[in-house]
Amino acid sequence: MYGQDVLSGDWRRPGRGKIPQVPAERDLVVEDAEGRFCGAVVACDKEAVTLEDRFGRRRVFPLAPAAFLLEGKPVTLVRPSEAPRGQRRSASGSIAVEGLRARVARESRIYVEGVHDASLVEKIWGHDLRVEGVVVEFLEGVDDLPAIVEEFSPEPGRRLGVLVDHLVPGSKESRIASQVSGADVLIVGHPYVDIWQAVKPSVLGIPSWPSVPRGIPWKEGVIAALGWRMDPSEAWRHILGRVTAFTDLEPELLGRVEELIDFVTDPGEDG
Repeated sequence: MYGQDVLSGDWRRPGRGKIPQVPAERDLVVEDAEGRFCGAVVACDKEAVTLEDRFGRRRVFPLAPAAFLLEGKPVTLVRPSEAPRGQRRSASGSIAVEGLRARVARESRIYVEGVHDASLVEKIWGHDLRVEGVVVEFLEGVDDLPAIVEEFSPEPGRRLGVLVDHLVPGSKESRIASQVSGADVLIVGHPYVDIWQAVKPSVLGIPSWPSVPRGIPWKEGVIAALGWRMDPSEAWRHILGRVTAFTDLEPELLGRVEELIDFVTDPGEDG
């Protein structure tokens, strides 16, 4: 029905033709040589390539000769060379600005809840923020948010955007956020208990983020449920190390960060 197995016979013998080398560009869809896993390239380094199938499952394969099938034909995937000048994409998906010199910082700011939030925003949107001259600072929680906003004194040309964890109806965070208002302040949030949950579980090779019973600190509960032998700071370094681009994050976070960047860089407000 499907014809002869493309790997049957001695396809390596001289004269048969060389197996082509194909750059493992992001989103290239290939199949492993045994036909057991088919997916799109989501990451590649000098030794291995990561594929993600249509269900979000990921597997890592070594960059071995003739280890993959492309359109049914054996190929050798190789690490892609640097993209042509002017076409490179940043981690957020925007076109990277070559030879970038960071713009002088605006008076406008983006605040996030903690250092983990700040490090994730920097990893994905850091290039964009330097292009726009936007500084990200962290609050260490939202309890003092109304006082912090009052001290910042937002005004045209000096806008304040705030990203809040677990901003859902009835939460403590939503009650605090409701105390803050003004045309030059924007508070948005994602539904997750912690920024860790904004990383897609498939990126970490887990089916879902575990449910943590009330009364147990969330991060410690997650670590215990996953059987990780590490403290929260080590766990976060492990999680952050698996994030390479915006596609590794949940849409509920992506949209909110983009909204904040647009708000604090509104050209109508900076003159």
